Amino acid sequence: MAAPKPEEISHPAMDQLQGLEYCIDSNPSWGEAIALGFQHYILALGTAVMIPSFLVPLMGGNDGDKVRVVQTLLFVEGINTLIQTLFGTRLPTVIGGSYAFMVPIISIIHDSSLASIDDPHLRFLNTMRAVQGALIVASSIQIILGFSQLWAICSRFFSPLGMVPVIALVGFGLFDRGFPVVGRCVEIGIPMFILFIVFSQYLKNFQAKKLPILERFALLISITVIWAYAHLLTASGAYRHRPDLTQINCRTDKANLISSAPWIKIPYPLQWGAPTFDAGHAFGMMAATLVSLIESTGAYKAASRLASATPPPAHVLSRGIGWQGIGILLSGLFGTLTGSTVSVENVGLLGSTRVGSRRVIQISAGFMIFFSMLGKFGALFASIPFTIFAAVYCVLFGLVASVGLSFLQFTNMNSMRNLFITGVAFFLGLSVPEYFREYTAKALHGPAHTRAGWFNDFLNTIFFSSPTVALIVAIFLDNTLDYKESARDRGMPWWVKFRTFKGDSRNEEFYTLPFNLNRFFPPS
Repeated sequence: MAAPKPEEISHPAMDQLQGLEYCIDSNPSWGEAIALGFQHYILALGTAVMIPSFLVPLMGGNDGDKVRVVQTLLFVEGINTLIQTLFGTRLPTVIGGSYAFMVPIISIIHDSSLASIDDPHLRFLNTMRAVQGALIVASSIQIILGFSQLWAICSRFFSPLGMVPVIALVGFGLFDRGFPVVGRCVEIGIPMFILFIVFSQYLKNFQAKKLPILERFALLISITVIWAYAHLLTASGAYRHRPDLTQINCRTDKANLISSAPWIKIPYPLQWGAPTFDAGHAFGMMAATLVSLIESTGAYKAASRLASATPPPAHVLSRGIGWQGIGILLSGLFGTLTGSTVSVENVGLLGSTRVGSRRVIQISAGFMIFFSMLGKFGALFASIPFTIFAAVYCVLFGLVASVGLSFLQFTNMNSMRNLFITGVAFFLGLSVPEYFREYTAKALHGPAHTRAGWFNDFLNTIFFSSPTVALIVAIFLDNTLDYKESARDRGMPWWVKFRTFKGDSRNEEFYTLPFNLNRFFPPS
């Protein structure tokens, strides 16, 4: 038998992924784009409903307050997504609510001056105003780092090797939002998981009028089928005598969103009253803003790959972070109860549908704004059990994580140095946040527990985030451990042309600002 040729053993490293149907600046037909945009909107509902559903009751809010917060969050998500796709990185990314802000927000909720208010509605309003004030102040971190190009300078210390664990843990780090939630209602979670994989992968070649309809719209079709199935189980009384937790996760009528939602309600700034400002609250929220910045950096790089674009240059990445800071400022002004970050699940959907079109994401932003104002209709879609979303997350988060692993092709993984850095960053990125989670679950406070509440919030928020821990470890090791002699092993010869806007001619096609705005904001 003849010896195999080198090209038969290994695969060449490629700047852009192959097999994508539509890239960042190519668009499907209007009808298909609208359907795909609606699909992205449906997927974004999971986080938009889950965060307020958890936080509002802790603040003393009722179902009406929860619906208004969900509507406000979706409205601001739509605005931030349009801003980001037009003036930020211009990547096809949905800007949604962030779990990174949960630690400082819960700390504000438990502040003695707020928790002691007897009237639940008054406590809700005062807590909301305190969260708004903290978000408004904390947004300055991303605004300054982004628009001053300081984050661009920091990003020059990144390499393909250093970015692998960061991007991968943007997906892997959310493992607790996947199967652990599916397990709360396996009778709808498992069928959803199986159906989504069957439609998107095994039946992806099924076409109707030359359109791979099952692959392209696997999410919409499978959610419709399982949602109807879950409603049938609810109506038949299958959960009538089950525990409350099971009913919340399985029933389609437990969200109380439709009955509480107004027909028409337009969110507006300061709708909860004037924000209140506290230095301790703001400092803790700044840590969440830094975490959001790091997680979004990884998600932007994953989105660029799934949109068949070049990695965003440092200037573009910093510009996007600056506009994301504006998004957090809007979140504080409107009162969304959380800050903003790139929606990881929507990034994964780009790969699942093989459509990375910017126009599709902008259409989804239109749906967010439209349905947030039409309360009853938006609440209907928002009443989908979260277990259904969790089943999809098992696929989409994993897809984003694998995009991070794909950056290994530009590095030398026969190097013991690279194996050490990658392994340690991955392990600590998973292990440290898990320690913080377990400690908090048992002690009801984080490992950082001093008399300085702001200090506790800062440390606990930072180390709750897998991508943040991975970035700290990977970037430190990658830039201190034999870094001068290992530029080629780190992938720097490939990476260097993407560090500046003019380093690759394709950057102009993907990242140039619209309306000829580059005349006023020339790229560096």
